[in-house]
Amino acid sequence: MTTPPAPEVWQRGPVEGIPPLLQPVAHALLQAREELEALMRGFSEELLWEQPAGVASPGFHLQHLSGVLDRLLTYARGETLSPGQLELLRLENVAPQPGVTVSQLLSRFHQQTDHALRQLSQTDEATLTDFRGIGRKQIPTNVIGLLVHAAEHTMRHIGQLNVTVRVLKSWAVQ
Repeated sequence: MTTPPAPEVWQRGPVEGIPPLLQPVAHALLQAREELEALMRGFSEELLWEQPAGVASPGFHLQHLSGVLDRLLTYARGETLSPGQLELLRLENVAPQPGVTVSQLLSRFHQQTDHALRQLSQTDEATLTDFRGIGRKQIPTNVIGLLVHAAEHTMRHIGQLNVTVRVLKSWAVQ
C-alpha cells in the first residue's frame, strides 16, 4: 500500500511565525526546498555541470538558487551586496567547479532558505511598501516586490532544473 503524497506546502496551513501577508513567500520557498530534495536524490555528481542542448547546468541552477535568494533578501533589508556576495555571483558562471558537490549545493540552499524564513518572520508588514533600490543603479522597487520576486524566481529555477535533471537522468539510463 502506498502512502498518498503530502499536500503542497501552501495547502498545509500557515507557516508558524511568518506574518500573514508573507505566507505565500514562505510557502513557495518551502515547496522549492521539498521539490529540490526529491529531484536531486541520487543525482550523479558527474552530471552536475552538464548542459544538455546548451541550457544551464544543474550546478548553475543550484548555485543560482542560493545566490539570488541571498541577494534579493539583502536588497529587501535595504543593504548593498558585500564583496563575498559579488564573488559568489561571479562564480555562478564558472563551470565546472571541481570539488563542488550536489550535497554541498543542497546544504547551501537549505541554509539560505532557513535564513530567508527567519528574515520573513522578522519583517514588519508595515514596511512592505517601503522603497528599496537594487544594485548600483538603485532600480526602484519595494520590500514586498523583492520578497515575492525571491519566491517566484526560486520556483522558476526549480522548474528549469527539473527539466534539465530529468533529461540528464534519462541520458544516464541509456
